[in-house]
Amino acid sequence: MDSDLKTRSWRRYVSLLLLVSVFNQSALAVTHYSIPEEMEVGSVVANLATDLGLDVQTLVKRNIRLDVIANKKYLAINKDRGELYILEKIDREYLCPAKITCFLKMEVIVENPERIFYVELEITDINDNNPQFRRDIINLDITESTPAGERFSVSNAVDSDVGSNSVKTYYLSQNEHFDIEIQSGRDGSKFADLILKKPLDRETQAVHNLILTAVDGGVPPRSGTASIVVRVLDANDNAPKFDQESYTFSLNENSPIGSLVVKLNATDLDEGSNADLVYSFSLYTSEKTQKAFSLNPDSGEIRVKEMVNYEDFKIYNMEVIASDKGTNPLSAQCKLSIIITDMNDNHPEISMKSFQSPVKEDIPVNTVIAVVSVSDKDSGENGQVDIHISDDLPFALKESSDNYYELLVSEPLDREKVPEYDITITVTDRGNPPLSDNETITLELLDINDNVPQFPQTFYTIPVMENNAPGALLSSLTALDPDLHENQYLVYFIIEKEIVNTSMSMLFSINPENGNLYALKTFDYEIEKEFLFHIEARDSGVPPLSSTVTVHINIMDQNDNTPLIVSPWRAHGSVVEEKIPRSTDKGTLIAKVIAIDSDSVHNSRITYQFLHNTDATLFSLDQYNGEIRTMRMFSYRDSRHQQLVVIAKDNGEPALSATVTVKLSTVEIALKTYADMTEVPLGYDIFSDLNLYLVIGLGSVSFLLLITLLVTIVLKCQKRKPSKAAPPCRNSVISSERNSTIADSTLVSNDAYWYSLFLAETRKGKLVVRQPVPKGARYIVSSLPRSTGLTETSDSAASTLQENQNNGTESTAMVKYSK
Repeated sequence: MDSDLKTRSWRRYVSLLLLVSVFNQSALAVTHYSIPEEMEVGSVVANLATDLGLDVQTLVKRNIRLDVIANKKYLAINKDRGELYILEKIDREYLCPAKITCFLKMEVIVENPERIFYVELEITDINDNNPQFRRDIINLDITESTPAGERFSVSNAVDSDVGSNSVKTYYLSQNEHFDIEIQSGRDGSKFADLILKKPLDRETQAVHNLILTAVDGGVPPRSGTASIVVRVLDANDNAPKFDQESYTFSLNENSPIGSLVVKLNATDLDEGSNADLVYSFSLYTSEKTQKAFSLNPDSGEIRVKEMVNYEDFKIYNMEVIASDKGTNPLSAQCKLSIIITDMNDNHPEISMKSFQSPVKEDIPVNTVIAVVSVSDKDSGENGQVDIHISDDLPFALKESSDNYYELLVSEPLDREKVPEYDITITVTDRGNPPLSDNETITLELLDINDNVPQFPQTFYTIPVMENNAPGALLSSLTALDPDLHENQYLVYFIIEKEIVNTSMSMLFSINPENGNLYALKTFDYEIEKEFLFHIEARDSGVPPLSSTVTVHINIMDQNDNTPLIVSPWRAHGSVVEEKIPRSTDKGTLIAKVIAIDSDSVHNSRITYQFLHNTDATLFSLDQYNGEIRTMRMFSYRDSRHQQLVVIAKDNGEPALSATVTVKLSTVEIALKTYADMTEVPLGYDIFSDLNLYLVIGLGSVSFLLLITLLVTIVLKCQKRKPSKAAPPCRNSVISSERNSTIADSTLVSNDAYWYSLFLAETRKGKLVVRQPVPKGARYIVSSLPRSTGLTETSDSAASTLQENQNNGTESTAMVKYSK
């Protein structure tokens, strides 16, 4: 119903009862109202002022109030209009559960004068609840043998509403086996009985799902449903059945005991114990058959019980019964025929008559190492045998006589490849299926010394940094020998070879047991750059075998030599004093610093820098060739004395260096430029009497010195033996002076990267420098005097500078200069 309909459709009536009242000595009446449940909050029930005869205008003053007896306050009074209205929705099923009628008793109290009115409110039912079953799913178990017409009770539905709004009838979903019959209880409640109208068959349908619907009598009606699940219980109404009435099987003779012959399969459409089957032999099965075969009563498996032989019995007949375990058991029978087939049941046999092991790995081909015989107890093809071994073995079988075979060596053997052989000899008869037997023998090979020790490499290059510590491990040169025992034990030697009157064993040592190579001395790259020798590895076999390997020791250079300044020449200390005219032009070469370094490659590359320059704007220094030139002309402000400190630094890590100090004094006299003095005009009287005598004397001494040096070098070269460890002296010949004059001075650098010619010029003369070469070659530094003019007197002086280098390298410098 709509809320307006609920508000206006309720029926109201007033019953006045005369009561004897002690209080106020007046008769009090009971006012009775009737409303439907679930009215909206605020709905007016009645006008109490009108019904009770009270003045509306005095209700507030008289303090009218409502008191609900034994219940919560569902209603209230509007004091302005005297109306009784709904304060909270009223649920009849909650307020009066399981009651047909429902009343709410209240007292209306007013003051001045005080009066009490009794009001009774009846709550009527509306159809606001659906019928509900106590269980949503009702399970029933019915045997398939139950006759038609049998009744089954099911749970009834309940409805919280009363009267016509409660359960009125039931409906069952459409089906062919069940129907319902509606019954009424003493209290008027309705319930339904389930009636079987057609017998059930579990094998056709094991479960029936039904829907039971309960409908009440309200307008509109409400309904509720429950599922009825009928499970059909089995009855033993089906007999077991075999797939076939008769079976025929073949069985090989000598089949192992317990072998499965056949597994019978009978089926029963029933379930539970009615479908559990038991298998057994019938009385028509002979005792011999039951003794030869067993029957499993639960699985129906027929297995071999004892060994069967084709020669004893060729066919077995039996009858098997399958019975269920029902109360009244049902059964079925089948017949079986088991035919025994003849088999190749005797294995061939192999017998080892002789066998030789171990044998040496160099045993000759076609040598007999074993003799075997074969046999088979069968006859015909079942008794004919074939014998063979694996094709990948270096052996062969050769028939020597009837059923006797020899095992021969067919290929050369090598213990290092295969130390032993497992030879499996197999014999197979020609039956169907064939039977076989095998015998495995192990042939062990003895080692002979037939393998030369082998180094992993044929040539070893071992880099060794110079200045190494004596006794340092250089490398481990280990050879391998696949032989065994003493044939494998190796001893290492250095093949003696003298180099520069020195034995290799004095320079290097090798551990004879493990091939570790050690250095016995400290090497100097400037003396020896490489060694070449051989190492031999020899086994301990008889006779012993050996192999050699070439070892190339490559000495690596370290920056261990300080640069040597050879130009300008310093007679005393490290200070060079020069005089230059003040009129010198810009770019004039004042001096050239030349330094040489005994190291090689980048360690010997020299660069030049100023450490001190009195006037940085006056002189420049080329960092690569060491030339000191003027950057401008001298002025009157420039000091007459200039001091330059030049450092020559190599490219090593860390770098080494040397310094030279050049003191310059300017003079006012006009001197010839350096370029003018490079060539002497032939028209000058250079061959004066005094100069001529000096040149002749100097040439004679130089010639005698040259002859002496050449003889010494020839004698030393004859004593030395050629060696691969040290390259031949390439630049050991000292340059000779031609005609007692040298046109210009030369600096020759001889190393792995450089062989270059430099011109070293000074204001005093020309200089020749030769870089040291291997095997103790020396620096040769020479200078020739140069005339400054025809009118100038010249005198010559010669000095020799000898300086011992590291590791015995000797440098010699000869400087000739003229004043």
